[in-house]
Amino acid sequence: MTSIFKEHKNQFKKILILAKTDLRKTYRGSFIGTGWALIKPSFTLFVYWFAFDIGIRQGREINGHSFFVFILPAFIAWFFMNDATILGAASIRQNSQYVKKMAFPVSTIITFSNLAKLYVHFMLTAIMYIILLLFGYYPNIYNLQFFLYCPFMFLFFLVLTWSTATMSAFSRDFQNLLNSIMTGIFWLTGIVYDTSAINIKWVQVIVYLNPFDFFVKGYRDTFIDNRWFFENPTRLCIILVEFVLLAILGMYNYKRLRKTLPDVL
Repeated sequence: MTSIFKEHKNQFKKILILAKTDLRKTYRGSFIGTGWALIKPSFTLFVYWFAFDIGIRQGREINGHSFFVFILPAFIAWFFMNDATILGAASIRQNSQYVKKMAFPVSTIITFSNLAKLYVHFMLTAIMYIILLLFGYYPNIYNLQFFLYCPFMFLFFLVLTWSTATMSAFSRDFQNLLNSIMTGIFWLTGIVYDTSAINIKWVQVIVYLNPFDFFVKGYRDTFIDNRWFFENPTRLCIILVEFVLLAILGMYNYKRLRKTLPDVL
């Protein structure tokens, strides 16, 4: 942890600049540019809404909300978590020019990569908030929980990337495996359905331990369901324990692999 802190010391301005550069680099060469960061999630949301609400559910409400409103906060959280996991894992390999310079603080690559995804997340959240206003979901005190869930979500997937980014740098197979796993995690996360309605006990346990589902439900509680984060203290404690374990594992993997990364890449 000390080495990671040292690498971030006095690097805040550089991290912000590199995050903006990383965002522009992702969409370089296209006419719309960074606008694709908003268009792609919007199109994905439309497809799922049309398929499930119009095609399968035929306009029926879920938990007192229209299906579109129900999935909207969930998708906003999912887009960040998915990009932070998949693209964050590829961050070191994609920025190998920095890694080959031994003096460059490698852990900051992971940070500015995830921060670039956070910029997009802020824009999508602002758009979501406007849409919810149009649907009659007006500002209230529960919305302030966004300033708890969002930073915690960023930190959670940042420490996860300490492990996945270094392991992906060593093995492209691990990156491919991660891409496949994320497809399964999407369906194990209550994005297009309510996980509390599941009656199979062992599936309930898996969902309960799923941090993706925790943040998805947290965003729903914040913006449409009006529930406090401390109303389920047991699950909150479980997620905090998972966060600590991921941080310890991430620090261990980073320390173990950091010095050999330039040779591997």
